Amino acid sequence: MKFLNFKIPHSLSLLSPRRAYSFSSQKTQLNKHPLSHKTFFQSNTKDSLISHLCDQKRLREAVQLLSQIDRPPSASIYSNLIQLCVQHRALEEGKKVHAHTKASGFVPGVFICNRFLDMYVKCGSLRDAQKVFDEMRERDLCSWNTMISGYAKVGKLDEARNLFDEMPERDNFSWTAMISGYVHHARPKEALELYRMMLRHENSKSNKFTVTSALAASAAIPNLRMGKEIHGNIVRIGLDSDEVVWSALSDMYGKCGSIEEARHIFDKMVDKDVVSWTAMIDKYFEDGRREKGFDLFSEFMRSGIRPNDFTFAGVLNACADHAAEDLGKQVHGYMTRIGLDPFSFAASALVHMYSKCGNIEDAKRVFIGMPQPDLVSWTSLIAGYAQNGQPNEALKLFELLLKSGTQPDHITFVGVLSACTHAGLVDKGLEYFHSIKEKHGLKQTADHYACIIDLLARAGRFGEAENIIDKMPMKPDKFLWASLLGGCRIHRNLELAKRAAEALFEIEPENPATYVTLANIYATAGMWGEVAKVRKAMDDKGVVKKPGLSWIEIKREKHEFLVGDKSHPKSHDIHNFLGELSKRMKEKGYVPDTNFVLHDVEEEQKEQNLSYHSEKLAVAFGIISTPPGTTIRVFKNLRTCVDCHTAIKFISKIVQRKIIVRDSNRFHYFEDGSCSCGDYW
Repeated sequence: MKFLNFKIPHSLSLLSPRRAYSFSSQKTQLNKHPLSHKTFFQSNTKDSLISHLCDQKRLREAVQLLSQIDRPPSASIYSNLIQLCVQHRALEEGKKVHAHTKASGFVPGVFICNRFLDMYVKCGSLRDAQKVFDEMRERDLCSWNTMISGYAKVGKLDEARNLFDEMPERDNFSWTAMISGYVHHARPKEALELYRMMLRHENSKSNKFTVTSALAASAAIPNLRMGKEIHGNIVRIGLDSDEVVWSALSDMYGKCGSIEEARHIFDKMVDKDVVSWTAMIDKYFEDGRREKGFDLFSEFMRSGIRPNDFTFAGVLNACADHAAEDLGKQVHGYMTRIGLDPFSFAASALVHMYSKCGNIEDAKRVFIGMPQPDLVSWTSLIAGYAQNGQPNEALKLFELLLKSGTQPDHITFVGVLSACTHAGLVDKGLEYFHSIKEKHGLKQTADHYACIIDLLARAGRFGEAENIIDKMPMKPDKFLWASLLGGCRIHRNLELAKRAAEALFEIEPENPATYVTLANIYATAGMWGEVAKVRKAMDDKGVVKKPGLSWIEIKREKHEFLVGDKSHPKSHDIHNFLGELSKRMKEKGYVPDTNFVLHDVEEEQKEQNLSYHSEKLAVAFGIISTPPGTTIRVFKNLRTCVDCHTAIKFISKIVQRKIIVRDSNRFHYFEDGSCSCGDYW
């Protein structure tokens, strides 16, 4: 289609009737113009057409039309085109506009050059931006700041700092761009050094962006003293009423370990938003103060501000870590009432929470309700099945994941290998282990190696385990050696146990678990002299055995028990009940396993030492405190011992109760004299 003497882009020929009428009207009006309408149209209508196309965000057509103009259009046309290139991150079109300025003889001023700098930086071509910067006859503060910010954002901090040091003058943006660049790329010490330099600079004054970056640097180190100095400066310059600054202050104090100061700052904030609430709640959980975190979450629920997915995910993850299923269910109920988004990552957190709390049915129910489960949900449910005594279901789910087209990651394979370990599926586990690299193109991580060594060692296949250890591409970590040592305990492999223990003593000499496991192995072999040496080594190094702690919740009240504990108000009833149970258990064939009692004492004393382990006390209390038929749920901070595992199987049959014990390794479901782990844990 021809329109006077220049060719209109094809796309413009497809105008709607109204727009076609508009262009027709322009032509009619120009035909009536007393001047040379042909020249006028060519010189002005192309510009107006380009402007019109820019207004409609039709970048390619505008650039195509620009290429047909030999003379330079107005600076505003170039400015609009460049701005549109920035909005679309259209680097190639931006280069064409830049090339046109040179071909047409247009001499850009500082403003247009700065536009090109901004365009190249935001489109990710710092090389072109640097070329424009070097060719500029005149530069202003914006020119320098654009380049410094561009380099800083992508982590080219040395290039950014060189420009920063060269620039003739600086403003708040210059300082903030450089300081925040250091913070975002894990160089907080340099950020604080630059912040101190800024404070000494007579023409510089901090703004809220500068101080929040400096506070983030203090939090990252962490450096409480410097954080307090920045706090003092904030008060002096009058930024202490800004909510963004208050939030950054609270975050700094929390990450520097001063949680009470963080709460003090939080309480003084006038307009708390969902981000502030969520951050403060998370600080309590990160600090291990779950009750405070849950209390603040309850307060948040009453504030009238609607929580977001980050709030829910943080609280649900805390529920998972602390096995607080009742609260997790309340959160789930609230999410349902306000309209749970099945596509959100908070839904994934629900699957994770139920899986970690041992409620695999509800975890599955949430998972099924997700239209498109993400990888986190798949992985959480796979790991949940593995830890909850359903390894075959875990492997079936993994095969479904593969059929769904979802690509597993290294965390998924940790769950899969754990399922094989819990089921004793050695050959299947080896097959999955090798498929990580050969079939899925992933790198085998230290976690994968620890899992496969755990699998082989539990099965007593020590030759294969040692062969893998000797050939693995990275140095074995503490988890791998601990897995090997655990297998040696099961199969009483003294020589390999020594190798594993010596490696662990080098990696973490303060960890009591290594000493205790090695002493257990010696005790089983009747090598009491070696047991004494291990105990002496612990004393000499000041290593204290972590006490076994078990707890149970009855009517929302948490009851904790240590081995031999007599501090509980119902201690007398608990011990009497255990005594009666012990008699009935022995009548049913129970024989106490005294192999791992770390004292060379009489057998009767060993049995007595075993009778009052923390998990037995918690189970007994649960039974006497609840109606018949109630499921007992007990949690333990360490791995449950062999004797307690055997005893609880007998107890479940005698009292006709389902007893669930979550130890540091997995869930054990005891029912009618058997355990879901198949005695393989």
